[in-house]
Order: sequence, then structure tokens, then C-alpha cells
Amino acid sequence: MANLTPQDMDIAELYDCFTIPVLIELEDLGFCNKGEGGTFVEGGRIELGGQLPVNTHGGLLSQSQVGRASSLFHVMEAVRQLRGEGEERQVPGANFALVHGAGGILSTHCTLILGREDK
Repeated sequence: MANLTPQDMDIAELYDCFTIPVLIELEDLGFCNKGEGGTFVEGGRIELGGQLPVNTHGGLLSQSQVGRASSLFHVMEAVRQLRGEGEERQVPGANFALVHGAGGILSTHCTLILGREDK
């Protein structure tokens, strides 16, 4: 609906209640093929400075896991990145962000694409 592809995303903020959901989400959201999530993240591809920085605020495993409101931290970080307010974790030139949340023991999913108004 947004006429954008996974390759158009500058950052991804993915629900990460555990490590494996990030790999599954990267595959299911089309950033890589099924079964290639592990290979996709090798070599720093999802780190700051990588091809697709993921969870630039540290994610739920590093920043905070507060239950039902946890995905809102991902939305807030995406907005900060797009505004250029990411401070030491800023992704230069971030224009589009994908935010993905999950709940109900990974049975309910929601994806949001945010972009800069001037793009």
C-alpha cells in the first residue's frame, strides 16, 4: 500500500522479546528469504552503520521490556531517527522506517511504515 519495498527501508525497529523473532521477522517481512535470517545478519548488516540498522535504541532485550506497551518504544525510536534526533545512534539520511510489533505469544502482528514528510 505504501509503494515501498523492504529495500527502501533505512531502519527497522522489530519486536524482539527474544533473539529468534528478529530473524523470523526479517524473513517474513521480506528483508531476506526464508531460512536466510542468520546469514542476513552476519557481518554487521543490522548494526549501526550496516545496510539495515535494526533496533537502534537497543531493542527490548537491551533497552526495556514493559509488556504491552513495548512496541511503542520502537515507534518512538523510529520517529526520533526520522527527525534526526537519534544522537549517537543516529542513522544518517534515514527517510523510511519499518516498525513491527507482535503480541499474544507472537500470534498477533502489526507493521507500520513511517517516512519523512519531505520524501
